[in-house]
Parts: sequence; structure tokens; C-alpha cells
Amino acid sequence: MRIALGSDERTVLTDEVAEALRAAGHDVELFGPLAGGDEEWVAASAATARAVADGRADRGVVCCWSGTGASIAANKVPGVRAALCGDAETARMARRYNHANVLALSLRATSPPMGREIVEAFLAEPDGADDFDLRNVAELRGMEGA
Repeated sequence: MRIALGSDERTVLTDEVAEALRAAGHDVELFGPLAGGDEEWVAASAATARAVADGRADRGVVCCWSGTGASIAANKVPGVRAALCGDAETARMARRYNHANVLALSLRATSPPMGREIVEAFLAEPDGADDFDLRNVAELRGMEGA
């Protein structure tokens, strides 16, 4: 799988997530300071989200201090459904019920072991196929142009 990973700073968490993704056989494209740039959370998150929306990445992971700003910035990109997740079950549910394609993590509140667990759950869970969920995701897509 192709994964876009962006953050406004390089930390132990971002290094561990990138390493775990590569070890699992994923192709990882880095954005922001992870790629040697100096972008803040808005630009790094938007660039990561655009990679997903444009089809250059299958999924994305964005990080900032709280995770909230990164998720807001990513969600401004049409076609992106970013979810701020602090545990693996929330990540699974974001994929299953919301078809989230970008995961947001808090650099402050997520330990590296928990980050790996959350990312693994997010990547392993398929989109849900229940008619109810599909209708809701279609409604979300319709809101993008509103």
C-alpha cells in the first residue's frame, strides 16, 4: 500500500510510524519536516491529504501537537475524510463506518507503541460495505461542494 505521512515536526512517534510502515512493506511518501522541509501543520497536512485525494497514496497519516489542526487541514481537501484517533478501536471504526482515508495522530498524546497499534488498525480495516454506511459516506461526499 502507498502511504502518505506528514507532520509539522519530526519526533520519535513520526520516526517509529514511518519505520513500522516500511517494515510492513508499505511505500511511504513523507511530507513537511519529515521530508526535510519546514512546513507548519497546515501545509504538511494539506500536502499529505492531496496525495491521497490525487491517488498518489492509498491512505494518509497526519500529525501535529494535538492532532486536531492536522485533521482540520486534511479535511479541507476534497475527497479526504480524516479522523483524529487516539486508540485502535476508534481507527477501525473510522475506516469501517466513515471510510476515513487519512488518520490524524496527536504528537503530544500518542506514545510510539500506541501510534503503531493505531496505524496498524487503520490500515488493516477495510471500508464498511453496509448500505447505511455507504449512504452516509455518499452524503458526506455531497457536502464537499456545498
